[in-house]
Amino acid sequence: MSTNNLLSESWTDLNSDELRLLLRERFGGGPGQYDGDDEKLYLPLARGESRIVLTFADNKIAAVEPGEAFDLAEWERISREIESAILAGAPKTGRDYSFSTFPVLGSWRGRRSGLQILPAPDAARRGAGAPNPFILEFPIKGSDLWFITNHRRIREHRRLTLLLNLLLAGRTSSPLPRAGHFWAHVPRDLQSAPRLRLLLARLLSGLRRYRRGGGADPPDIRWVQEWYYAPLDHPVLDEPSPSAAEALEEVEPEEYYARVGNDGRGLRVPTDLDESICRYLDLSAGDRVRFDRATFRLDMTSRQWNISASASFAAFVSATEALTERGLAHQFKCPVCGGHTQHEVPGATRRFKDFLETYAPGAALATRRDEMYALRSGILHGSKLIEMDYALAFGWDPPWWNQRELLWDLSSLTRIALRNWLKNPPAPPAATSAQDSHE
Repeated sequence: MSTNNLLSESWTDLNSDELRLLLRERFGGGPGQYDGDDEKLYLPLARGESRIVLTFADNKIAAVEPGEAFDLAEWERISREIESAILAGAPKTGRDYSFSTFPVLGSWRGRRSGLQILPAPDAARRGAGAPNPFILEFPIKGSDLWFITNHRRIREHRRLTLLLNLLLAGRTSSPLPRAGHFWAHVPRDLQSAPRLRLLLARLLSGLRRYRRGGGADPPDIRWVQEWYYAPLDHPVLDEPSPSAAEALEEVEPEEYYARVGNDGRGLRVPTDLDESICRYLDLSAGDRVRFDRATFRLDMTSRQWNISASASFAAFVSATEALTERGLAHQFKCPVCGGHTQHEVPGATRRFKDFLETYAPGAALATRRDEMYALRSGILHGSKLIEMDYALAFGWDPPWWNQRELLWDLSSLTRIALRNWLKNPPAPPAATSAQDSHE
């Protein structure tokens, strides 16, 4: 690290993203400028107008150095802001909308975690068959700077929603950070219809008549943006909101994950939900980053399903691989071609297999696991696609039905394995002794 690094060694808990937000605001609000080194960013511009220089390593700010136009008094003011507005702060409650497969008819609050699920207000829009909105509240550290507090609110809401997607039945999701646009059929008078299911049935009937040339009015097709809005009052509170009059039903974990499904009832939660959330919050910084990658991939399995079953299958594999340790790599000379190549032990397939056998054991699934490994390798190495991605998918035909069953089995195993890993994450490797380091 540079000897001119302006970052104090005492700032061990300084978040790189929050530091970047502060520096962007204090040095002109622009993106900065490069000047021949892809790892260095000059603020606000390079050369004679550079007041500070950011050096990045492993996607984080590793050093802040004086630029040609550096002002010591200005940096001292920013240093005080770092200590008062980023490293210090009062407890607050962040809140935002998430969505559940099931209607949220009551509230739930974690006594230790501080996380709270609340039903959405009556003014929140709902639709037949659509994900059901609810308010998620969670502890955050407040800041004197609103843009820092809001960043923490958005970040924690995203992380905790992805965690709930693993811990709760059905699907739990949040609005995408980069919303897309698409063509959509906008039903006429949909907003004013008192009976949505009846209206949708009539619309589908009208579409069929229109396609057959039956003279029905043409559908209303529009280019729309994926987006959701509902009143939220205050996005950050000094303390949690009062719980709802009705509490969400709690179910023992064994029964919850085996039986709770889409049975027409509202959202229910496992009795160990608070404990599971606390286990996540208690993870080391490195393990939490790995687990966040796993829950992100798990979320992608649902988002990619409508586009590609193969991509969804690969995302399940990536969710498990996010929690595996890379093998030891070494160079060797291939006995067939004589070329030099790299060999990793254990390899990716072996690590994937060992992970599932450790955290989702079951001798009865041994044959199915081998089929999953084979399909996984084919998809990730480009030699296979799941049949329904490029061929007609008939309901019971073996080629696609078997692969779909493998996908459902992998979905179940992945969720079981991730929850079991959270209950019992591997211990960090023991420190290497001086003697061992020389053997």
